Amino acid sequence: MSNSDKHILVAEDNAALASVVRFNLERADFRVTVACNGRVAWEAVQEETFDLIVTDQQMPEMTGCEFCEKLRAVEEFRHIPVIMLTAKGMELELPRLKVELGIAATFLKPFSPREIVKAVEDHLEAVSEPVSP
Repeated sequence: MSNSDKHILVAEDNAALASVVRFNLERADFRVTVACNGRVAWEAVQEETFDLIVTDQQMPEMTGCEFCEKLRAVEEFRHIPVIMLTAKGMELELPRLKVELGIAATFLKPFSPREIVKAVEDHLEAVSEPVSP
């Protein structure tokens, strides 16, 4: 399956950063939808199907953690890999969040957009690999 078959949701309230992430993911041939905050992201997952979500932690109306809590509470969304972006790495208990909220990876700002694309590709590849008996 090619990247163009994969739909990524980017939840980021900083328009410039959302644009950079979107540009790099689209350059890697992903379909990308951008949500300007957690509430809009939550509405988007109820209307469209996403293969992976990249979310900022610190957003208005609903934080990335609150968004992930809502996702994990709904059976049909539990399997979606989530990559979290944060400027508050020292304030968050990242290992606990990975376990409790099923966060696949976290990136501290500033980060390399290429690293985000690589992480998206790696996590989607891991999800699509058949499980050996």
